[in-house]
Amino acid sequence: MREPDTMHRRNNRLFFLALVLTACLGGAAQAPVQPAAVPTQSAGAPGQPEKQQPLNVDRDPIASPDAAVTAAPQNGETGTPLTRGSQGKFTLERTVDEVILSATVLDDKQHIVDNLDQSDFKVYEDGVEQTIASFQHQDIPISLGILVDNSGSMRMKRQAVNKSALDLVHYSNPDDESFVVNFSDEAYIDQDFTGSVDKLRQGLSHIDSKGGTALYDAIMASADYMSKNAKRSKQVLLVITDGEDNASSTSLEDAVHRIQDLEGPVVYSVGLLYDDEGGGREAHRARRALELLSEETGGVAYFPKNLEQVDEIAGEVAHEIRQQYTIGYHSTKAPSLGGFRTVRVVAKAKGYNKLVVRTRTGYYPNSKPAAKGETARNASN
Repeated sequence: MREPDTMHRRNNRLFFLALVLTACLGGAAQAPVQPAAVPTQSAGAPGQPEKQQPLNVDRDPIASPDAAVTAAPQNGETGTPLTRGSQGKFTLERTVDEVILSATVLDDKQHIVDNLDQSDFKVYEDGVEQTIASFQHQDIPISLGILVDNSGSMRMKRQAVNKSALDLVHYSNPDDESFVVNFSDEAYIDQDFTGSVDKLRQGLSHIDSKGGTALYDAIMASADYMSKNAKRSKQVLLVITDGEDNASSTSLEDAVHRIQDLEGPVVYSVGLLYDDEGGGREAHRARRALELLSEETGGVAYFPKNLEQVDEIAGEVAHEIRQQYTIGYHSTKAPSLGGFRTVRVVAKAKGYNKLVVRTRTGYYPNSKPAAKGETARNASN
């Protein structure tokens, strides 16, 4: 007879595999993916760290009766089925067809700029200027997924990584909700959405440190899970890994496409690639993948020189998230036209020579019309 914790982790593994397969099958019927541009590499200052997807709401998150979705049990308790979060007090409300962008603005010295107004921004979709319908610059609570590589090579790094992940939660908005996924060959939800640091600590403590790295599968399944269960409209994935994906059933392009299709989370990634100082092919491919995942979604890929820098990165990510602008617009193109839409945001303001805006590069529109009066909202308890 299986131990309760083992059984629940098996259920979570089955659920995540079902999510990945469903995402892949669902994506097969879509229009061809517009190839994402491969970002160029940029080196950070010497001694400093370098910078650089939940099912569609109409889909059943449980593809098989055997793939029960359960939260990881705490202190020997029996896990309970996961359900979509109920809506509470709303702080960010938008119509379903409104495109929402989380934007970070940097000056020519790479410092965050946090004093701009709506009039300082212009938004372009497929080269056509759009009318900004909503604008906010405040610390909006987020839904955060913490994805940590649990493969064998991470064994000696997990203690420091877990501390940094928890520090990120401490630095963040106290009304954030977070969940924990540990992944190797397979991905496990070891803590469902919660605001409790203690529960997140327990989820991160489920360390097996064995097997390979199914990074793309874990990202796709986590994004699908987030879109179905998150209570906040602003969503972020933090991914920490030390190597190239070598175990996924999906590809890098699949993962990027899926996030764009969901209009999904911003991905911040941390690549612990400093063990491969020679810059071998595996490290190069791992770096390229993390850069692409982050830049295409509006996030940043970090490549610290050692474990001590990971905590510094956690603080920087938390600070950036809390200083972002939230910009909404209604596309001049009908959703029924489909296809990938490129997005570009430009900012200009007195006193600044050049401003760089970082946001997602584009999205696939939701062609399903919203029900009368339907809204997508950001819940805040």
